[in-house]
Amino acid sequence: MRDAVTSLIKNYDVAGRYFDRNAIDSLKSYFESGTARVQAAGAINSNAASIVRQAGSRLFEEQPELIRPSGNAYTTRRYAACLRDMDYYLRYATYALVAGSMNVLDERVLQGLRETYNSLGVPIGPTVRGIQIMKDIIKEQVAAAGVANTAFVDEPFDYMTRELSEQDI
Repeated sequence: MRDAVTSLIKNYDVAGRYFDRNAIDSLKSYFESGTARVQAAGAINSNAASIVRQAGSRLFEEQPELIRPSGNAYTTRRYAACLRDMDYYLRYATYALVAGSMNVLDERVLQGLRETYNSLGVPIGPTVRGIQIMKDIIKEQVAAAGVANTAFVDEPFDYMTRELSEQDI
């Protein structure tokens, strides 16, 4: 897993280049947002179970067919699996948030996920919607924790939804 700094260094090293103004600006931006990233991770960590529970409730309110007979979250086992997966996305999104890099999402979450869900008959659309709902909840909680600019919170969640949505929705 690489963070924003090691990814930048690797890219410039592979190209055999010294840092230019863009690289310096990128590093500066990452370090300036470091405290806010850690505060956001703290807010997520202390409320993770609540975030997942709220997101699941909102998702099933919007799409009640998921918890009806023959719905994809109908049985207790399937419902629990849905919440487990949402917790999984939340945890790795938090890692990516702190790292300032989406590499961990590619390596640990997205690689093969689409194929796995398709083979199991898990609909991608509600998964994407659940991730978006979690993002909204987290932005509210991070703002309540005192982080003024929460735009960076969008990055990992938007990345996951974009990557999952591109081919299947």
